Amino acid sequence: MGHREDLLEGAKRCLLEKGFARTSARDIVAASGTNLASIGYHYGSKDALLAQAYVQAIQDWADEFEPDTAIGADLESAESAIDRFEMVWNRIIELFPARKSLWVLSVEVAVRAEKLPDVREGLSRAQPFGWSALVALFHGIDESEVDEQLAMTLGQLYAALLNGVMSLWLFSPETAPSGRNLAEAMRAMLALHGGEAAVGPGGPVPAAR
Repeated sequence: MGHREDLLEGAKRCLLEKGFARTSARDIVAASGTNLASIGYHYGSKDALLAQAYVQAIQDWADEFEPDTAIGADLESAESAIDRFEMVWNRIIELFPARKSLWVLSVEVAVRAEKLPDVREGLSRAQPFGWSALVALFHGIDESEVDEQLAMTLGQLYAALLNGVMSLWLFSPETAPSGRNLAEAMRAMLALHGGEAAVGPGGPVPAAR
C-alpha cells in the first residue's frame, strides 16, 4: 500500500481504539508508519482523514453482509420480506459485541459533528451511499436498483432504526430489542394498516429475494 492507504488504515485503527477526541495526528502517523506531512498532502487535514476513515469502518461492517459472505448467503434463505428483516437485525445484533467500538464511535461522531466541520461535511457526502446500502441489505437487492428517492425515504428510515437500536444496546443490552421484537413491531404496524404493501414515492418498495 502507498502512504494514502496506510494513513487510512492507521486512522481507522486509531478511531476504533481511541475515538475521535483522543486520536492525534501523531497517533495516526505511528499507526500507519508514515509522517505528519503526508496527512495534509493526501487528505488536507487530520479531521478530513478521520471522517474518511470512519466511513471506511462503516463500509467494512457492511461488507460482512455481502452475498458472497457466510452471513449474506444465510440471508438469501429468507422466505419473505419480513423474515429477511428479522434475520438482518438478528445478524446485526449478534455482531454487536465484536463491533461495539464502531457503535461507540458512531455516538461520538453524532455528538461532536457540529464542532468538526470537516467530519460533518465528509459524512454528509457519504450518507446517501449508506442509505442505499441499507435498502439493498434489508431487501436483498443490488444497490444499483435503489434509486435516489427510495434511498432518501426508506434508507433514512433504516438508518434511523439502526442508530436507535445500537444506542439502546449500548445503554442497556438487557432491555434492548431483538430481531424478533423488531419484526413483531413491523408486523403490528402492517396489521394496523390492513397489511397493505409498502409503497414509496417512486412506487412499490422492492421485496426481499
